[in-house]
Amino acid sequence: MENSSASESRPLVAAYYFPNYHADPRNAAAHGKGWTEWELVKKATPRFSGHRQPLEPHWGYEDESDPQVMAHKIDAAADHGVDCFIFDWYHYNDGPFLERCLEQGFLKAPNVGRMKFCCMWANHDWYDIHPAKRGDLTCLQYPGEVTPSVFDSICEILIERYFPHPSHLLVNGCPYFSIYDVSTLVKSLGGSVLTARKALDRFREKVAEAGFSGLHLNAIGWNCGILKGEEGAAMQVKDFQELGFDSIGGYVWVHYMSLTDDGLPTCEYQTVRDTYIKAYKSLRTGTTLPVFPNVTMGWDSTPRTVQSEIWCPSLGYPFTSIMKTSPADFQKALVKIREYAEADPGFRMVSLNAWNEWSEGSYLEPDKRNGFAYLEAIRSVFGTRGNGTASAPELEEAPVSAT
Repeated sequence: MENSSASESRPLVAAYYFPNYHADPRNAAAHGKGWTEWELVKKATPRFSGHRQPLEPHWGYEDESDPQVMAHKIDAAADHGVDCFIFDWYHYNDGPFLERCLEQGFLKAPNVGRMKFCCMWANHDWYDIHPAKRGDLTCLQYPGEVTPSVFDSICEILIERYFPHPSHLLVNGCPYFSIYDVSTLVKSLGGSVLTARKALDRFREKVAEAGFSGLHLNAIGWNCGILKGEEGAAMQVKDFQELGFDSIGGYVWVHYMSLTDDGLPTCEYQTVRDTYIKAYKSLRTGTTLPVFPNVTMGWDSTPRTVQSEIWCPSLGYPFTSIMKTSPADFQKALVKIREYAEADPGFRMVSLNAWNEWSEGSYLEPDKRNGFAYLEAIRSVFGTRGNGTASAPELEEAPVSAT
C-alpha cells in the first residue's frame, strides 16, 4: 500500500538502467550469437566462504528488448515509487550500442506512460571484461572519445528520437540529459573547456529550435574512477560550471571510495555510505549548481571475473571488495538521502544504482532471496505518485509529439 505521507512533495526517484540483457551485434561478434550479460550472472560462483553467488532473478533471464517484458518492469517500478529510468546510453564513433532495450523494449511497452525516462551518455571506454582475466584488464573494444561530427550526430538522435517522446523527463520544460565522463567529453570536443562549451552551446541551440525551453545538462561527478582510464577526478566543479552544466549527479557510491586498497573480501555498507555522504556534502558546499544525491543498493563485481582464476580484491575493477548489503540498510540510506535532497530548492531528484546491474551486485529488480524487498524499501520511504502515472509539476510532457 502506498505511503501517502511519504509521497507528498517528494523528490523524483530515478533508477539507472544498464541495457546489456538483450542480444546485440557487437556482443555477438565478441562473445558469440545470443550472448547477453545474463551469461556472466548464470556462471558466477562463490569466491570465498559466505559469498552469495550466483544471483537468481525472480523473473528469470529475460530479454529486455521485448515490450511485454519491459511492461512488467515498468509496472514494478511505478508501483514501488521509481518514477524514471535513466538509461545508460552508448554511442561510439562507429555507431550505437545496446540501444534495442530502450527503442524496442521500453518505448514500445504498452504502459510506457506510467513512468519517465532519460539517458545518461555512458561515454567511457568499453573494455572486454565479460569476463576479465587476472593481469589482463586492458583489452579495449570501443574508445569512449568520439569525433565532433559524431557528437553532432548524437545530438540529432537525441533531439529527433528521444526528447520529443511524451515520457521523456523534462525539467522546467527542458529535456534532461546526463553525461557520464565529462573529461572524455572535453577530449571529444576539441580538448579544452572553451571548445567543449561552444559545442554544448550549439547543442542547446538545436534543442531550443526543436521547440523546447532549453536543455538540462547533468554531469556525473566522482572522486575515484572505476574503469581503467577514468579521469573524472581531474574534472573540478569549476569545470562543470564553466562548461555550462545545470546540475551534478552521482552514478554509484564506489566512485567515492576505492574498494581495492585494503584487499579485504568485503566492506560494510555503512562505511561506504558514510564516505559517500561526506563527499556529497563537500560537493554541495563547493558549487552553486544543484547536486542530486545517489543511493547505491550494493556492489559485487565478481561475476565479471573469470571464475576459474584465483580471485583477489586488490587488483582493480572488477577485482574489488564486495559491499555488504541488506534491504534494511538500504532503507536507512534512503531515509537519510531523502532528507538531503529535500533541503534543496527547485527540482529535486534522488538517483538509485541500479535497476539491474546484476553483474555488479547492484540491482533493485526482485531476486529469489529477497523478493521485492529493495523495491518495497523505496515505496516505504518515498511512496508512489498518485495512481502510478508519472504526473507531477516536475514531470512534464514534451511540447511536441514523438516521430
